[in-house]
Amino acid sequence: DGHLSEAVKDERLQRLQAAINEQQQDFIASLVGRTISTLIEKPGRRPGQKVGRSPWLQPVIVDDKAGGIGDIIDVRITRTGQNSLFAELV
Repeated sequence: DGHLSEAVKDERLQRLQAAINEQQQDFIASLVGRTISTLIEKPGRRPGQKVGRSPWLQPVIVDDKAGGIGDIIDVRITRTGQNSLFAELV
C-alpha cells in the first residue's frame, strides 16, 4: 500500500531520462564555436587523434599534434558527435 505501480515508476523514469538527455544535448550544442581548456588523456581510436576531457568531462577529439598526454590545451569546439566533441587547436 502507498507504493506506485511499476508502470508509473517506469513512465516517470523515462520522462526524467528524456529531459536529462535533451538538456545534455542542448548544453553540448552550445559549446560549438567556444574555446575551452582540455586535458589530453590518451591516444584516439583513429590514427592522428588524441582524446582529452573538457571541464565538464566530455571526451574531446583533437589532432594528434595538438598536445601531449597530460597537457592542458585551449581548443575551439568545431562540432559534436554522438558522445563526444571535436575540436581544433587555438
